[in-house]
Amino acid sequence: MAHESFTTTTTVAATPADLAAVRRLVAEAYTVYVPRIGREPAPMTADYAALIDRGRVWVTRTADREGLLGVLVLIPFADHLLLDTVAVAPLAQGRGIGAALLAFAEAHARSLGLPEIRLYTNAAMHENLAYYPRRGYTQTHRGTVDGFHRVYFAKRLP
Repeated sequence: MAHESFTTTTTVAATPADLAAVRRLVAEAYTVYVPRIGREPAPMTADYAALIDRGRVWVTRTADREGLLGVLVLIPFADHLLLDTVAVAPLAQGRGIGAALLAFAEAHARSLGLPEIRLYTNAAMHENLAYYPRRGYTQTHRGTVDGFHRVYFAKRLP
């Protein structure tokens, strides 16, 4: 099967009307990790209604396709932007949506005047441990929060 191209994507702030689709996409993207972690990863249990109400959730979609391709949760702090969640719909994985979401997060941080993006991933999500360094992120430390073994990354923005 040929890979479908998603060249006409847009990323916009999520609205309450996106809530069910956001929850569905995050569940689809993270379910694969449940057996590795032994429980649902933190993004699967987040309060997306509250996050959407606070303007923290961003969604990526195409003009010609119903549904979402990606979800970002971005939380600004005084000295950095926390990339709290990044999820790509399984049908869109491996097609540049994740890289586009990271680029959007970097542009958003710059628009807020923030010099750095920070994120964390679960140590059991070994794909991410290679993915983020390829995109300029440096591992800063590891820790355990609420029983999750996390690996923390940061990227200084030029």
